[in-house]
Amino acid sequence: MDRRTRNLFALVLVVVIAVTGGAAVLLSGSGVGDAGGSANAPSLVGVIVGVRSEGLDKVRGFSLRTQDGATVPFSIGNLENGVAFPPGHLVEHQATAQPVRVWYRTEGETKVAIRLEDTP
Repeated sequence: MDRRTRNLFALVLVVVIAVTGGAAVLLSGSGVGDAGGSANAPSLVGVIVGVRSEGLDKVRGFSLRTQDGATVPFSIGNLENGVAFPPGHLVEHQATAQPVRVWYRTEGETKVAIRLEDTP
């Protein structure tokens, strides 16, 4: 390969990497600011004291004990970050008593979790 072809190849490679990286930055997001998402949703922090499931991949709901001692039941909705925080991960939080933050919406009398996160 001559020098001119090699330089052209290197330039094309740099452009492809720059365009791909720029697109990734522009298209990525935390999900927090998404319309209809958790941006304006209420949230609670607490420890998981119960998980209702038919297996790790079929979690239907859970109970959260808040810092003031109240136990709040939640059902699992369509989670904004279900890949980053799969509902089955709640079982680990229950075992370790590591707190989680739950963003939710209220449907009638039911609190429906829409986002789950580990807390520091």
